[in-house]
Amino acid sequence: MTHAKTLQQHPDAPGELLIWTSVDPAYELDFNQWYDQEHMQERAAIQGFRWSRRYHSDTCARPYLALYQTDTLHVFTSEPYRLAFTKQTQWSERNFTHMRDTSRRVNAVTPLAGVGTGAAVALVCLQTLEQAQAAIELAQALIGAMDGVLAVRALCPDPVLSTPLPSEDVTTRKLEPFLVIETTSLLSAEAAKKWMADQLACPTERSHCFRLLWDLQSSELER
Repeated sequence: MTHAKTLQQHPDAPGELLIWTSVDPAYELDFNQWYDQEHMQERAAIQGFRWSRRYHSDTCARPYLALYQTDTLHVFTSEPYRLAFTKQTQWSERNFTHMRDTSRRVNAVTPLAGVGTGAAVALVCLQTLEQAQAAIELAQALIGAMDGVLAVRALCPDPVLSTPLPSEDVTTRKLEPFLVIETTSLLSAEAAKKWMADQLACPTERSHCFRLLWDLQSSELER
């Protein structure tokens, strides 16, 4: 994989949809069944999608994270995606009403260092594009310095494509970049999160670690 020296923010860059949410505890069972039995497959089957991944945190107030990577950002303006986004299933519509404090971001992806998918990720919430740019020089150093760190990528939200879901408070909404650090364990994710946050002077309480629930490759589905 080619690793960038500058942040990618153009529509030809790989895309990654991030959904980070909590859910009404009374409907959590249905929420998980919906994701596992319908929504992951539905999104992974859209033309141009590479994979869907689900994560969970035992310590974060917003414990559910879903990531979906696409060939380019253009996929999010394609007719297949438009149909999927504007014509949701009844099960999807029901679960959207039970989601709480949801962040929906459509991001341009910049691979910074390493390769692979880990058993856990650290999601480092940055405050500026300058911090994301600085992380380019730090990513390889992190992998070299710490066991269990596999890969680092930067996600930069597209302001036009990042349409909010109903449960997000748009009055406090900020489109800030993220780092996703792939690791072999939650222990490694915690250590990597702290290291990177310290290097970039980011408040560590704004970043969180998640364990992988499952990874669905689009190539595994019959379109």
